[in-house]
Amino acid sequence: MNIRLAKFEELTPSTLPFVEGKLEGHKERKNYSILGPGVAEDANQSVKISEPHGFNLGAVSAKPLNGSGLHSHLTAEVFIIYSGTWRFYWGSRGKDETILNSGDIISMPTNMFRAFENAGKEEGLIFVVLGEDDPGIVTWMPEVLEKAKKTGMALLDDNSLIDLNTQAIPNGRKLLDPISKSEILKFDNYNIDQLKKNICDNKKRSQNEFDIGNNIKISHTLGNKFQNKLIDPIIKQDTGFSLSTFKSTKGRVENLNIDKPTIFFSQKGKWKIELENSSYDICYKDTFSVPVGSKINIQIDESEESFLNCVSKI
Repeated sequence: MNIRLAKFEELTPSTLPFVEGKLEGHKERKNYSILGPGVAEDANQSVKISEPHGFNLGAVSAKPLNGSGLHSHLTAEVFIIYSGTWRFYWGSRGKDETILNSGDIISMPTNMFRAFENAGKEEGLIFVVLGEDDPGIVTWMPEVLEKAKKTGMALLDDNSLIDLNTQAIPNGRKLLDPISKSEILKFDNYNIDQLKKNICDNKKRSQNEFDIGNNIKISHTLGNKFQNKLIDPIIKQDTGFSLSTFKSTKGRVENLNIDKPTIFFSQKGKWKIELENSSYDICYKDTFSVPVGSKINIQIDESEESFLNCVSKI
């Protein structure tokens, strides 16, 4: 039987997920692959739900002043801030930046260098949705690879990770060449005003939510369809998936038809998802993959406002 429920407390993180993982400012972080392999360069990265959904879900926790180096992706990358204060910066020089807090969402454009850092005083957590079943490889700024090599970490020309302190370069392989200056110029850049349209903060989300009955509200951050109805999302970017958020303290919604690969993951509170012959408790940070073709009910009974994220393939 396919694994459907991923309890966060049972996940096995990688502490060296990427080539820059031994550098100061990057080594105090953990990478979780919840649904799909993501883009981790660690060949031993544990994946909890392996069934293809058309997108990937992961998470990153980091201590203060730790995060990722400047890199780019081939598919969509959407960050959902679960806890803490985070600095996101972008462009080949990383000179543009914004600060996001719990509940905020940012959808990064493809073909653009980006990085993030815990800007708070305590360990923080973000969830990350990546587009497509295979999000492809990570492209690093050359200085990231150069600094990483001084710690012994490098990438081979097949983009596999190697620790030169303990491993020899395999026969037939060589170290990956950093991209050239002319290749860097082919990447896009955006100023903060241009990228604002890809950010959904708590205020914007609350201004765009509506009742779906029985004391549950919903907001649509990404994707132009929900339950086979056309919608107007807050962020108008084609990512290949939709992202919606349910909000309630005590409420229930019934008879949602799941006809595309879909997951639910709690951002606050314990939610109950009922299928025809079973039910599942989705606690904070847990993820549930709904069998396609199901009709479900969602219920919440908490003492304070709670949130449940939903991602579906379009």
